Amino acid sequence: MPIPLLNRLSIFVDGNNMFYAQQKNGWFFDPKRVLEYFLKETAGVVLVNAFWYTGLKDPQDQRGFRDALISLGYTVRTKILKEYYDDNSGRYSQKANLDIEIVVDMFNTVEQYDRVVLFSGDGDFERAIELLRSKSTHITVVSTEGMIARELRNATDRYIDLNTMRSFIEKTDG
Repeated sequence: MPIPLLNRLSIFVDGNNMFYAQQKNGWFFDPKRVLEYFLKETAGVVLVNAFWYTGLKDPQDQRGFRDALISLGYTVRTKILKEYYDDNSGRYSQKANLDIEIVVDMFNTVEQYDRVVLFSGDGDFERAIELLRSKSTHITVVSTEGMIARELRNATDRYIDLNTMRSFIEKTDG
């Protein structure tokens, strides 16, 4: 029996963006509880994909965490961090921009889902979100105040602040 429309869900987690959002909030979320939250939130919803994107210092970086994500059902996409010199601050910083990988996966799997939850505050996703909405996809963006771009918040169907979900998704010891 086919899954009813509007109940097929895909989750996309911009891991680096969410790391900084969680750091700002002073608490961290549990990837397993995130999946459970969205499956319980809407009756009859079926998770068809969950993707997690993260930058790595080297191929072994975060190995245990990545293995845990895979065992929970996430597809993990990685990229080695690149070092950049900031002329203004005079400091080096590291960055692994996975925005294009997220957008490619969103459009490569678009026939599989009706609803998307994007964990990111990055305004670079505005156009991709607009295009997905034009295909009747319902988009929810999860981020945190002060870290979500106005353009992204404006383009989405629904915005959820991480802090409103804290009691449902926070990582607990145990």
